Amino acid sequence: MSNEVKKGKLFYVICDNIRSRYNVGSIFRTADGAGVDRIFLCGITPAPPHPKIEKVSLGAEKTMPWEKCRQVWRVIEKLKKDGFFILALENKIKNAENIFNFSERQNKIALIIGSEVSGISPVTIKRCDKIVYISMCGKKESLNVAVAFGIAAYQINLKNKKYEF
Repeated sequence: MSNEVKKGKLFYVICDNIRSRYNVGSIFRTADGAGVDRIFLCGITPAPPHPKIEKVSLGAEKTMPWEKCRQVWRVIEKLKKDGFFILALENKIKNAENIFNFSERQNKIALIIGSEVSGISPVTIKRCDKIVYISMCGKKESLNVAVAFGIAAYQINLKNKKYEF
């Protein structure tokens, strides 16, 4: 298998108000494995260094580019100006598309993942180009945010062929 990157493709993740340091650590580690280029830690999302983040990230917080930003809308506006397609992962929106049917081909994608309890705010959702969700087969209505991010990150890379896995 080849892990060759396709030139000109960028994939960012925006963590908006994620509370758990363990989830943040998992997101760092998964982002590294999935070929994410940058992580934005917005709102109350905790940032490294912290022992709980480091315990789960296993060093990815040292090699993965990241930025701490207070307001998610500022990040979104800047990325839109830079030509990014803004994608939200949220399961509570009526017009959302199943992530496994997502077929947008974009050179620059930023994926927003939100609070473990309240999801992504309606104000932030309105700034997005598209909303996707992960369908659930059991009785639970959602997955852990870090697990959901992992599924979405690999699916987005598969559809956009940033990497040849």
